[in-house]
Order: sequence, then structure tokens, then C-alpha cells
Amino acid sequence: MRIIDPHMHMVSRSADDYERARRAGIECCIEPAFWSGQDKRHAGSFFDYFEQIIDHETDRAERAAGMDHYVTIGLEPKEANYREMAETVVDRVPEYLDRDPVVGVGEIGFDGMTDDEEWAFREQLEIAEDREVPVIVHTPHTDKPEGTELIVDIIEEMGVTQERIVIDHNTENTIDISTRTDCWIGFTLYPGKIEAQSAIELLEEYGTDRMIFNSAADWDPSDPLAVPKARDMMLDRGWDREDVRTVVFENPYEFFDQSPNFDYEP
Repeated sequence: MRIIDPHMHMVSRSADDYERARRAGIECCIEPAFWSGQDKRHAGSFFDYFEQIIDHETDRAERAAGMDHYVTIGLEPKEANYREMAETVVDRVPEYLDRDPVVGVGEIGFDGMTDDEEWAFREQLEIAEDREVPVIVHTPHTDKPEGTELIVDIIEEMGVTQERIVIDHNTENTIDISTRTDCWIGFTLYPGKIEAQSAIELLEEYGTDRMIFNSAADWDPSDPLAVPKARDMMLDRGWDREDVRTVVFENPYEFFDQSPNFDYEP
């Protein structure tokens, strides 16, 4: 069964991880811009990083595994707190949306729920709305229900197109908040976020409509095979194959197919 992993930070991974993921069924991945473990203090560091994931990682995915690799570009919330630098970065986000592998804005959202983070979130939501591209929204690691409530309130207040937004990193404590919207619902199968079994149980309760699994697969303890393993767990639990395919392939495909640059052909 083919898989699209819609949130993989493969810049943190080796070529072997691309090969392993491809053998496990992941034919396509999306790499959101993110906080890479240490705060960037200069706008130029962002622009070098954006070029790396747009060009080098897209090429590396093809060379290592024949995998389709796409990117979303944005100012991650943690670094939005360096306001002067953040303004410079956000000003240039629109120009990257014209690049071939760039299929949206993200990940954006909240970390500490500061005023500067809210400013960056609103600005980038507006950019995505103007360009009519998908958005990946990061819910905070701490005070997650409160942060998710704030995200939903801002989305509703701004009147942006909810069907082009995925609210990511959901847990048992946030799903009732996220599902009040018409946004897509992301589950990151990752230590400290949500375990695969818990995410599957939520799908058994809430259904598969607009539900998406991802691995994150970053520099912290994580697993680039998390989605294939969840696929197998669902099948072992007796799920219908078409329902499993909906979660691991059809839903992420439908979400990113809203981008004019997403030319992956299933």
C-alpha cells in the first residue's frame, strides 16, 4: 500500500532513511520548514536553509530512493520571537511559493503563545490565503489545548479557507477543538506527541474524514517508518484496506493536491 507522509523533516535524516522509507511504501513526502534545534539569529540563515530543503533535499530524495519530495516554507513559531529578523523572513516567504517543489506555507503556529508568534502566524495565514495554498499549523508542545483553542479562534476570526489548513500534532486533549473546524486533522506519531495506537483509537471513534498521519522524522527520537508501521497496525486490528489507504494516502494527497505545485501522480 502506497503512502504519502505529509510531514517529514528529512534534512535531519540520512540517505539510508530515504531508502528505508521508500521500501516501506512511502512514495512521496512533504518537508515543512521547522526549528532545527538551535535558534537562527540571522535572516540569511533561514534563506540558506530554505534553499537546502528546496533544492538539495528534493534532489537527495530522488537520488537516494526515487521518492517525490515537496516542501512547505514558513517561519516556525519559536523563532518568530526575534521580531526584527522575523519580519525580514516573513516578507520573503511569498517569493518561495513560486518554486517548483514548494506546495504551501508551514509549519507556522505557536510555541510559547507570545504576541510575536501571533503576529507571524496571522501574517503567514494571510500570505497563504492570498496565494490559495495549503498551510501546516504547529500546535504548541505545552499548554496544547489552550494553544489549539487560540489557533482555532484566529483561523475563525480571520475567515481564511479552513479546507486548506491542517492543524497538526493533535492529541486526545485537542481533537474535540480541532474537529470544530473544517480544517484537516494531523496526528504526529512521535514520542511525546501521540502514540500510533492512541491515534488509531481516535480514528476508530471519530472516523477517517480529514484525518492524516505523519512521522515528523526529525533530529529528536523519532521514526521515519512511523506511518508504515501505523498502516500495518491498522490492518492487524482488522481495518478495511480502503479505510487505511484513505488515512495514509488519499487524505494527504487530497490536501496537498490543492497546491498548484503538487504534481505527484498516484
